[in-house]
Amino acid sequence: MQRQGDIMTEQDTQQGSQAPLLVERDGHVETWTINRPESRNPISDDEMVEAFMTAVDEANANPEVRVVILTGAGKAFSAGGDVKKMRDGEGIFGGRPHQIRNGYRYGIQQIPLALQRLDVPLIAAVNGPAVGAGCDLTAMADMRIASETAWFAESFVKLGIIPGDGGAWFLPRLVGPARAAEMTLTGDRVDAQTALAWGLVNRVVAPEELLGAARELADRVAVNPPHAVRMAKKLLRESDSSSLSSLLELSAAMQPLAHHAPDHTEAIEAFLDKREPTFTGE
Repeated sequence: MQRQGDIMTEQDTQQGSQAPLLVERDGHVETWTINRPESRNPISDDEMVEAFMTAVDEANANPEVRVVILTGAGKAFSAGGDVKKMRDGEGIFGGRPHQIRNGYRYGIQQIPLALQRLDVPLIAAVNGPAVGAGCDLTAMADMRIASETAWFAESFVKLGIIPGDGGAWFLPRLVGPARAAEMTLTGDRVDAQTALAWGLVNRVVAPEELLGAARELADRVAVNPPHAVRMAKKLLRESDSSSLSSLLELSAAMQPLAHHAPDHTEAIEAFLDKREPTFTGE
C-alpha cells in the first residue's frame, strides 16, 4: 500500500497496481481506490474484503489520517458482487446453504462492519455505476459526491436474491423507507440527479471535477481538530441505534476528553486572537 513519503520501487509499483484496494495518502487525507476496473470493481472476493479490513485498521491506528475518500478505478464505482462467480458457484457463492451463509457472514458482510468502526469520516466519490453491493457501499460512507455519469441500483431482486451486505439497513436511513422500498423492490436505476433529490448523495459534479470536489470537502473536515472529528463521527453513528438518553450520556462522557485536548485550547485561543488555528491531534 502506497503512503505519502514512501520510496516506491518498480516492483512496489507493480505490486501496488495489482492490489485490490489502492491506498494513497496526501497530507491528512487518504484515498482508497477499488482496483479491479477490468471487472467493474466487484467487492465480494476475500482479498477485497481483507483489503478493506486492513485499510480500516491502519487508518484507525494512524493519527495522521483525518479523512478517507473512497472511489473506483476505471469507469465504474463498483459492480458489487462478482456475477460470474455467482453463476459458477465460486467463492462466497459456493457450497451448501450453510456454507454460503458463512461465506456472507465472514466475507462481504465484514466490509460494512469494518466501515462502521472506521474512526475517521469516509467520503464516497462515486465515479460511475454503483450496483448492488456497490450501491450499498456508497451508503456506508458518511458523505457522498457523485459524478454526473454515476447511477445507483439496489439491483439484487433483478438477480433473484436479496441485499446480503446490509443495504436493507443503510438505505432507509438515507432516503427513507418508501424510497428505499422502491429502490430495493424494483431494482431500477437511480440517476445522479435523482439520487441528489432523494438525499442519497450530497452533491453532483462533472466527471472531471469529482476527485477535486471530494478533496475540497475532505480538506474542510481535515482542518478541524482530529480527536473532536473522530468523536463527533462516533456520536453520529451511535445515534442510529441509541436512545436520546443513552446518546446524551455518551456525549457527556466524551466531552471532557475534548475539553482537555490541546487542540481545544488552541481553538479557543485562535478564536479569541482572531487568527487561524493549527491543530496537531496530540
